[in-house]
Amino acid sequence: MYAVIEDSGTQIKVSEGDIIKIDTRELAEDADTVKFERVLLVGGEGDAKIGAPYVDGASVQADILEEGRDTKIEIWKKRRRKGYVLHKGHRQGYVRVKVTGITS
Repeated sequence: MYAVIEDSGTQIKVSEGDIIKIDTRELAEDADTVKFERVLLVGGEGDAKIGAPYVDGASVQADILEEGRDTKIEIWKKRRRKGYVLHKGHRQGYVRVKVTGITS
């Protein structure tokens, strides 16, 4: 069984046992699971259930494995002969989760 979920403006195809990275979010100190309510499609057994925009009553549960930050992305801008140089860096935070269940 697989599902397509929406998280932080991106669509992610997941199935049970998959390990995915999602954007950082506010979590309780003792939280060890995440529940995704925005399920766009559930398939795998017979006909697929397609939402308009979301499938009613469907959800995806996942266990939190770790929180961290990705590698640094460097942004360079330069305008030749103008003396203009801009250098910025960014590290995006993430939460790594393992999908444990899909309910439809």
